[in-house]
Amino acid sequence: MTPSDIGPRDARTVPGTYRDQLGAHAPRDVPDYRSTALRHPARPLILLPQRLTEITGPVLGEGRIAAGDADLTRARGGEASGQRIIVHGRVLDSDGRCVPNTLVEVWQANAAGRYRHARDTWPAPLDPYFDGAGRVMTDAAGHYRFTTVRPGAYPWGNHHNAWRPAHIHFSLFGRAFTQRLVTQMYFPDDPMFFQDPIYNAAPEDARTRMISAFDYEATQDNWALAYRFDIVLRGRSATPFEGDEHDE
Repeated sequence: MTPSDIGPRDARTVPGTYRDQLGAHAPRDVPDYRSTALRHPARPLILLPQRLTEITGPVLGEGRIAAGDADLTRARGGEASGQRIIVHGRVLDSDGRCVPNTLVEVWQANAAGRYRHARDTWPAPLDPYFDGAGRVMTDAAGHYRFTTVRPGAYPWGNHHNAWRPAHIHFSLFGRAFTQRLVTQMYFPDDPMFFQDPIYNAAPEDARTRMISAFDYEATQDNWALAYRFDIVLRGRSATPFEGDEHDE
């Protein structure tokens, strides 16, 4: 939010500064990732105090979750094509304590690398039985779990022969819309890491925190492979996020 977004400053606005966690998060402007120039404020930020509306509502809880929301492989009476996988992990705070009752949402491309979105028009097949979106609440121990298919890589036109590595987008909510963090989960040993500006925008020692780990113990015999992706919200071991209060 910029000063032009909130109008004239008055007694309700509190000027201040944000401190970027440069060791964990990407800088606001990354020249190799061209659209970052259009996605961050160009003017100094102003801190606004939280009031009753931001603190008390809307409440995001179990009532927002429908049966089957954690299974992305089934839609409209059919089953999605592609390699079935289980994605699971824990949401933790900076001290390693679990974060229970947190809304976790995911979205991704299908096995051919195409999103079900009007602006995705590259000639890969759409899957009629895959919408690419799911949601779940963490349990009392901070665990979440999704069943999905491994997404495919796709071209995105950022530079010559640009392909995004296979990835799944994650959004984590607290108890209100003002408490939201967004990140991406990658897969081990992806061959496209070397030329992906989004992955390489994160500090080098933080990039591994965005890569899931193959979890043989969580695989299901004759059914699905599994990957573990723990998400740390704060601190030195924090997962790199997009668009949190440190860079927007």
